[in-house]
Amino acid sequence: MATNTTPSHLSLRAAALSLALLVLLLAVWQVATLPARGTAPAPAAASMTAEEIEYAKLMGKDPTAGAAASPVQKSGFPTPAQMGAAAWAQLASPFHDNGPNDKGIGLQLGHSLGRVALGYLIAALVAIPLGFAIGMSPLLYRALDPFIQILKPISPLAWMPLALYTIKDSSVSGIFVIFICSVWPMLINTAFGVAGVRREWLNVARTLEVKPLRRAFEVILPAAAPTILTGMRISMGIAWLVIVAAEMLVGGTGIGYFVWNEWNNLSLPNVIFAILTIGVVGMLLDLMFARLQKAVTYAD
Repeated sequence: MATNTTPSHLSLRAAALSLALLVLLLAVWQVATLPARGTAPAPAAASMTAEEIEYAKLMGKDPTAGAAASPVQKSGFPTPAQMGAAAWAQLASPFHDNGPNDKGIGLQLGHSLGRVALGYLIAALVAIPLGFAIGMSPLLYRALDPFIQILKPISPLAWMPLALYTIKDSSVSGIFVIFICSVWPMLINTAFGVAGVRREWLNVARTLEVKPLRRAFEVILPAAAPTILTGMRISMGIAWLVIVAAEMLVGGTGIGYFVWNEWNNLSLPNVIFAILTIGVVGMLLDLMFARLQKAVTYAD
């Protein structure tokens, strides 16, 4: 006998399953990083430099300890408790600024989001009008398609050396990289959406002698909006992915630089916390565009 599952019940079951998977993941993580009771072999600490001893301690080993039986951590990977402490320390003061190499996670996210927003906005201002023109003109589509097909597969980070050479500003170069990676999904999806508008609607608009500009805004744009939003959603995901790598290369500020700087400081808990933060922010950005896409989609 078939059972009817309402959307609310399905959402509750999905949330419960997600929570169970999270608990399982944390349990496996805790077990994998538990210290093992045993004899820790004492390395020749006298022959090690101060930097090597400090690095070994950060990795969960104490070169100065004797060979007595004591808890020995299995690896240098942080425990969930250490991750919680690192997350609390970062969230307690997210906007502190103690110099170039000590900025809060909130400030670093602000720099990254600002670069993404500016590069993304410029890409939208270029890609959407050009996509409209390409979608409405088969001649323009055939003329520009070879250029699009050549430039589209190029990795955005491949443009970084050229951008740094010509622009000579790391922050502006990062914005350019966001622009170049965001423009193609929006351009292609806009052209596809405009070209796919039903001929019947366009014929009715011509019969009613609707002017081209009004036809573009009142007939073509509402019909192509779901496809355009899909391209914008894809572009935002790529932009957020690329900015992290770009900031690792150019340095200075941003969440990507934060990850790289914390790794240089041998702070693995902060690195993992930053990675999780990047994922959460990316998820929120995607949810925002999903809501917009749903709002402009008309059910048949």
